[in-house]
Amino acid sequence: MILVFRAHALQRMFQREIAVHDFENVVADGKAIEEYQDDFPFPSRLILGFVSGRPIHVVAAENKYEGSTIVVTVYEPSPNQWKPGFEVREQ
Repeated sequence: MILVFRAHALQRMFQREIAVHDFENVVADGKAIEEYQDDFPFPSRLILGFVSGRPIHVVAAENKYEGSTIVVTVYEPSPNQWKPGFEVREQ
């Protein structure tokens, strides 16, 4: 897998103390919980994974033309905005 990190994603990973190998584990083993087929220029998805019990959300887009995954952002979901399990947003 070829990973392309947007500057925003790298900044957020650093601020939130999320290591690249943690991100890779989330993308490889995580669960896609939302799909954004209309995102431009490439469809993207929201992936949930856990690193040492810590929930992590990754927004990634697939550039099938170049065979790469573009990392848009990475964050720890807020319990105030997500239902338990961090798969469904609070209304």
